[in-house]
Amino acid sequence: MRILISGASGLVGTALAKTFRAEGATVAHLVRPGAASLDGGIRWDPATGSVDASAMEGADAVVNLNGASIAGGRWTPARKAILRASRVDATRTLVDALGRLRQKPRVLISASAVGYYGDRGDEILTESSGAGAGFLAELARDWEAEAIRAESSGIRTVLVRFGVILSAEGGALPRMLTPFRLGVGGRLGSGKQWMPWIALEDVIGAIRFVIANADISGPVNVVAPNPIENAEFTRTLAHALHRPAIFPAPAFALRLVLGELADELLLAGQRARPEKLLAAGYAFRFDTLDTALKAVLAA
Repeated sequence: MRILISGASGLVGTALAKTFRAEGATVAHLVRPGAASLDGGIRWDPATGSVDASAMEGADAVVNLNGASIAGGRWTPARKAILRASRVDATRTLVDALGRLRQKPRVLISASAVGYYGDRGDEILTESSGAGAGFLAELARDWEAEAIRAESSGIRTVLVRFGVILSAEGGALPRMLTPFRLGVGGRLGSGKQWMPWIALEDVIGAIRFVIANADISGPVNVVAPNPIENAEFTRTLAHALHRPAIFPAPAFALRLVLGELADELLLAGQRARPEKLLAAGYAFRFDTLDTALKAVLAA
């Protein structure tokens, strides 16, 4: 099997490429201008819409993980433009290139996020729930709209809506650990916002699962079956580290430091459920937070 991955240098892309190669698959990375050369790299430049489409011929599956870090800085107009371009514009370039191929891949797996749903309180959110309001929701909606165009070229398209990915290798968790290890960790704001988490191992497992299952298409919530509120998440993390969780971060302070990012990324929540994965028979390796954290922290 030949797999193409955009965003292969990120947390998910690195782990996914390693897994596929261990299984004997051929992995080709889409590489931007100026990036370090990677084995099997295919040059592309989403900023100009250029891509070496001929080198993409013969791929069985394409995994689109491209996107600048959402939490990489305050959401100034310039930063928002970068976030949109790295997702919406890059996906448009990729899908246009796939549509021109003589031999099209069987499936496109394109990243998205549960931020699609916006801040919905205690509402249980499944793949059939509509889009919410706010910058993240609009970004995810437009991102998915570009990806789903691949269906018109006869390519099965899956939109994987990621929750908070737990890994010792990167993502949100390492940044959470420092204050807790120092004994000054605590809930964010009221702590009542829902956190749809998932272990990196299950992210990789879910992507492999949807590639192998031709009946799965459209949006898929890639989250563990048991989302929890932020206050419970912080208590569980503190317990795993044998530290207290008694220093909450007030909402006003988070807004002062991070602005709009705080409201939508830290203080908003999505009670998302992985209905499609469960219905299709995916068996989660980690379905409770305490077992997931124990495994991640042991690593």
